[in-house]
Amino acid sequence: MCGIIGYTGKREAAEVLLSGLSRLEYRGYDSAGIAVFENGAMRVVKKQGKLSVLSGELKQSPLKGNTGIGHTRWATHGVPNDVNAHPHFDQKKKTVVVHNGIIENYLEIKEKLLKEKCHFASETDSEVIAHLVARAYKGDLLEAVKRALKVLKGSYAVAVMHQDEPGRIIGARFDSPLIVGLGKDENFLASDIPATLEYTKEVVYLENGDIADIRGRSCGIYDIKGKKVNRKSATIKWDISQAEKGGYKHFMLKEIFEQPVVIKDILKERTHGPEIDFNELKIKKSDLKKIRRIAIVACGTAYHAGLTGKYIIEKFAKVPVWVDTSSEFRYRDPLVDRETLVIVISQSGETADTLAALREARSRGALVMAVCNVLGSSIAREADGVIYTHAGPEIAVASTKAYTAQLSILYLFAFYLAAIRKTQTVTQRKKLLAELGRIPLSMVRILDNCHSRKNPIAKYAAEFHEYYLARNNKSCFLYLARNINYPNALEGALKLKEISYVSAEGYPAGEMKHGPIALIDENPWVVCIAVQGNTYGKMLSNVQEIRARGGIVIAIVTEGDHTLERGDIRYVIEVPKAPEIFSPLLVVIPLQLLAYYVAADFGYDIDQPRNLAKSVTVE
Repeated sequence: MCGIIGYTGKREAAEVLLSGLSRLEYRGYDSAGIAVFENGAMRVVKKQGKLSVLSGELKQSPLKGNTGIGHTRWATHGVPNDVNAHPHFDQKKKTVVVHNGIIENYLEIKEKLLKEKCHFASETDSEVIAHLVARAYKGDLLEAVKRALKVLKGSYAVAVMHQDEPGRIIGARFDSPLIVGLGKDENFLASDIPATLEYTKEVVYLENGDIADIRGRSCGIYDIKGKKVNRKSATIKWDISQAEKGGYKHFMLKEIFEQPVVIKDILKERTHGPEIDFNELKIKKSDLKKIRRIAIVACGTAYHAGLTGKYIIEKFAKVPVWVDTSSEFRYRDPLVDRETLVIVISQSGETADTLAALREARSRGALVMAVCNVLGSSIAREADGVIYTHAGPEIAVASTKAYTAQLSILYLFAFYLAAIRKTQTVTQRKKLLAELGRIPLSMVRILDNCHSRKNPIAKYAAEFHEYYLARNNKSCFLYLARNINYPNALEGALKLKEISYVSAEGYPAGEMKHGPIALIDENPWVVCIAVQGNTYGKMLSNVQEIRARGGIVIAIVTEGDHTLERGDIRYVIEVPKAPEIFSPLLVVIPLQLLAYYVAADFGYDIDQPRNLAKSVTVE
């Protein structure tokens, strides 16, 4: 999950590296460091803490030079401190390395190196790479890296420099993302596109096992066998401004407010009258027609999108669907075969467990379709077909617009599959698409209320904050919903936990009496999703059961529904009226905002919550 940046060219490397790391800090922020060639020597500055600490150090002790590598860390091996921060030297301080991933056999390698009188400075697995490269070095850094990588087991994206070869960086990847940015008389390495977008829009997505040899005026790429290959570059269509806050206090708030435009753009790109266009899917309709079952596999927020997708696909395409977390799917004996479509969902397209689940599914003969946001990502390349969400960069660790973008794609895919299987008429599809097309405007109406002085969600969050402090931090949240909004209960609870660190759990409301009701006294706050639909009456009964036990209810209801307010429910959030099947796209927005405002009242770092990173590229 760490972030890597490399630069060689004519600019001041330290400035480029710090700029790139600032756009990669969502990948890890336990520590950061850079190494720069300066007057024929390699200098390293690295500090525990967020990037601002490193920036402050570099103001006091600047590095001058045109080639360097940088790293922002999410700790796996070794506690966050200055010593364990990257980059790492070999003991002679001639080889320097930054690494993202986990070296599974590092203990075995370390023990062997210790017997050879090798001195280790850190507790990290990454340091073994620097020592291996140094021992293999015979005057050619590329060959030394090739030899070192043959010893490693696990996952890695690395950038390596050597004292004797200024102006040269070797990058390599295996099961961890790494791209090459191509500029004029300058080249870059990075974990993700935003790091280099300020300087170039031409990128090469390295494939698994690739090694890149970059200098200011050249770039050579070699495959896992060491053969030079020609990887086509891609031009990034979005602008650097999309990776900036744009006047918002936090990226998370900006990305919440971007959702109406994201959904509108998806519908504009993907629908033409009653027809749905997945031009990049590359899975034949005839193959989809043969599918007898669907498995949706994902992690975290993407898993919740998958749970909603189950309701949608089964309703419209009439195919049985089951949903699994990626980490569980890969470690059991999943019953998938050539009549199974496995849909893997990942914002980054690099989620380690989801990528492993994809490979497991393909090894069993299943057809695999990916839903992801990042072009050229590992999951997008390895799936049989992909549907891109085109949601633009999502920088905040807590996912928001990726979730609603994934939901929108799942709605469209359900209609697309229903057309193939003839379980839906053209007239029905036209009506559904028209209703879905009204959702972005309804989203705008919800968000417009947040600009008013009477922002109810911010008010409720502030009252919870006072309540929480008055009771010595003794309160929690339950999120309850039924039917298609049950996954939103899980998602709302996850958002609150992620950024405010308040205990929160989501449940199907019908399960309340099977355990969770025991938690309800005067302390729990209970978010009840009670929009109008088939289970509306049941939800009203659940609300009364909570109130009878002293629970504090925040109700999300359909606009104009005053039933619960008349029942003495103080905290009510309205969402515009919409068909129940599309209500998840509206309901989730107040859930996201509630989590945001609670975290803001606590004064927490909303975009970079503790212990988390955006893209989970290690197990």
